[in-house]
Amino acid sequence: MSTRIDARSDIARSSTTRTGTAPIDAAPINLGYRRRVLRVGRLELPVRARSIGVAVSVVLVVVVLGVLSLGLGTYTLSPGRVVEVFLGGGGALDRTVVLEWRLPRTLAAIALGGFLGISGALFQTVTRNPLASPDILGLSNGAFTGMLLTLVLTSAGWPLVTAGAVVGGLATAAVIWGLAHRGGVQGFRLIVIGIGVAALLASTNTWLLLQIELETAMFASAWGVGTLNGVTAVPVAGAVACGIPLLLVLVALTPRLRQLDLGDDVATATGARPALVRTLALLIAVLLVSVATAVIGPVAFVALAAPQVATRLARTPYLSLTLSALVGALLLLASDLIAQHVLPVGLPVGVVTVSVGGLYLVVMIIKEIRRRA
Repeated sequence: MSTRIDARSDIARSSTTRTGTAPIDAAPINLGYRRRVLRVGRLELPVRARSIGVAVSVVLVVVVLGVLSLGLGTYTLSPGRVVEVFLGGGGALDRTVVLEWRLPRTLAAIALGGFLGISGALFQTVTRNPLASPDILGLSNGAFTGMLLTLVLTSAGWPLVTAGAVVGGLATAAVIWGLAHRGGVQGFRLIVIGIGVAALLASTNTWLLLQIELETAMFASAWGVGTLNGVTAVPVAGAVACGIPLLLVLVALTPRLRQLDLGDDVATATGARPALVRTLALLIAVLLVSVATAVIGPVAFVALAAPQVATRLARTPYLSLTLSALVGALLLLASDLIAQHVLPVGLPVGVVTVSVGGLYLVVMIIKEIRRRA
């Protein structure tokens, strides 16, 4: 394996004329950043040093926050004792607290925060609008509606509730897509219609909460804000199992998404089918956010902020799905730590994300208005 610095685009390579004459070297194209090409035989993998550095830094911060989240609480453990538990040591009580009580919550914040970050990046890539996200478009509310309808009609356990959330998210996406699709879907039109559908679903959810038993309604109300309280290993494992196949499909779809960044005409000329790629990307995004919502509720603004924060940190010319996932995990985990251990009173994590995300949304709207002016 060898590496080299390459500041040329993929289309600026040596080419051979149709007459079979000597190759002609294309002039280098300044991409605005330097990239490193990893070579293994004939396989070339272009990577950016800054993106790798940002990814490694975010992973390290997530690990540190994860260790803190496993140690903080009524029964406090030092970071050393937490690490000792994972190395197979520690007392019986330490292992129970870390592995059985706190680990599912931490893993849920990391995994589902990553799902939300990827979902937001997909929506913003497809719509080409930094304000597009599942919570703004009402998909999180739609998944919540599906969950509430399942509780009202069946009072079933987690598997059926998850199915109801997924169906609710898909149905909401279909309605928004149908209303916004007039000679093609425009990002701004999709957002405006999504905001209206979200308001309608919020009213529906309030009415549904009044139709169920008081105890169930109290649980659903807290869950509707977005919370990691009471998360257990079984739903987290189920959510991850549902998300892995979607991520594998997304890996194969990612090159086509990069082609869409060049515009529909260029994407079509290079072999992509823009309409199909957009549909598949949105379907994966809806399924990811529905699975996450089924476990922790409609957590707001993580999907909106994570892709933009990742782009600004790495200074990439496109929305990186990997970095969006890492930043989404970081945002949700950090928000949960603040909600549980920094504020005077323990609150659902959705309260913190809404407070921080509201300010972020105002800034993004102001920038978007100035850009269009």
